[in-house]
Amino acid sequence: MENPSEVIGSKGLIRKHEFVRIIVQCLYSLGYSKSASCLELESGVSYKSSELKLLESHILNGNWNECIDYLDSMKDVLGGTRESALFLVFKQCVMEYLNRGEDTLALGVLRKHVSSLDVDKYKVHSLANSILSLRDREFGAIDGAIVHDSRRKLLMDLEKLFPPPISVPETRLEHLVETTVTAWVNSCMYHCSSNPISLYEDHHCSRDQIPTTTTQILTGHKNEVWFVQFSNNGEYLASSSNDCTAIIWKVLEDGKLTLKHTLCGHQLAVSFVAWSPDDTKLLTCGNTEVLKLWDVETGTCKHTFGNQGFVVSSCAWFPNSKQFVCGSSDPEKGICLWDCDGNEIKVWRGMRMPKVVDLAVTPDGEHLISIFLDKEIRILHMGTNAERVISEEHPITSLSVSGDSKFFIVNLNSQEIHMWDVAGKWDKPLRFMGHKQHKYVIRSCFGGANNTFIASGSENSEVYIWNRRNSRPIEVLSGHSMTVNCVSWNPKIPQMLASASDDYTIRIWGPSL
Repeated sequence: MENPSEVIGSKGLIRKHEFVRIIVQCLYSLGYSKSASCLELESGVSYKSSELKLLESHILNGNWNECIDYLDSMKDVLGGTRESALFLVFKQCVMEYLNRGEDTLALGVLRKHVSSLDVDKYKVHSLANSILSLRDREFGAIDGAIVHDSRRKLLMDLEKLFPPPISVPETRLEHLVETTVTAWVNSCMYHCSSNPISLYEDHHCSRDQIPTTTTQILTGHKNEVWFVQFSNNGEYLASSSNDCTAIIWKVLEDGKLTLKHTLCGHQLAVSFVAWSPDDTKLLTCGNTEVLKLWDVETGTCKHTFGNQGFVVSSCAWFPNSKQFVCGSSDPEKGICLWDCDGNEIKVWRGMRMPKVVDLAVTPDGEHLISIFLDKEIRILHMGTNAERVISEEHPITSLSVSGDSKFFIVNLNSQEIHMWDVAGKWDKPLRFMGHKQHKYVIRSCFGGANNTFIASGSENSEVYIWNRRNSRPIEVLSGHSMTVNCVSWNPKIPQMLASASDDYTIRIWGPSL
């Protein structure tokens, strides 16, 4: 037998017999039973403790009284799980009695033992109903293999209730390795992948995992570019400009972008665009002008909403790609819910409706988030109409929601970006700073695998990138010559970022070579 006090590892922190035991468990769970058995034999370390072996003997032989007495004797070890363990044993007794047609014995166990246990009453009622439903059944010979399998399952269920070292927690080795890998990822400021990580060496990403280098400059606009956004499938980029146009760009297989459609029809600057979730339609907001709906494939205008003087600050789609909301900075207009044919479905307006600075719908369609009166965030649950209000101390210029619907960020003119959780569990936001923002509308976004990063424009002509775990930027990207108004991270290509600037250009950023 192995010496239980023997340790391994360079720091002497690991007990050798525990280490071998979880390897044996892992081999069994992966289906390598022969290898596991050989390791047990060679090492003298058994996966099952002496306590489990004794319990296994009682259960597989149907020695229920001995099994119950043994569980009672382990009261101090099992603690609160003892009653649950006894219930599982009594349930097995009852079902075996029923399968043999011994209803009286089954009822006896239920009345004498099960009813007095401090367990979920629903489980007790469910067991009683099983007795009632099986009492009138005609029983034949019960296959011994079936009984054996059910007892094996009972043993596995009991094993989960036993604490270490009597039982080894399920998938313990996988858990230990996954904990280490998670720690690697959490300490890696540049990690930008959801792929499995190699265990052969300690993990560390270099900065070439995220976009830091200009790979292309798009010059299709003739004036300041105010907004830019990738489509949900990552295959297109839409931009809007003070030149009264919006452009749809196609992302090619080699990572380059080419102009697909120039959308003309607005009389004033185009301040905002929004892709439908299915990426077949695009909304464009004119600055104090109309809202237009475009067909992405043909580039044709399908509908115009509003008229001259129609003040729309932003708009957002619902997941069905058939309805959307738009918010107005005109208090009399409020927030409107429309369908694609121009039918007004619902309106939030009135004397008390403040002007809407920005709004968004979470990708799961459950929440409508609005920025009111520059400093107030309202989160409306669409199903229950429950509303939560967050008050910021400084004016908010923009809003962006994470792809998993769990978080949102707001840009403040105090030169901070605040991240809040949608569910309302946080009392304080996470804060990100370093960029410049005093007087213009600057927009930020989530990006990278699992929304790990935040990117933002800045009034000093640079692009800033933060890892969400760090309040200070990990990268500052130079290249634009004037204010960067908006950024968008490609949701399908984690190494692609777009930025829109007052210098009339859009820059596409990729990894450094």
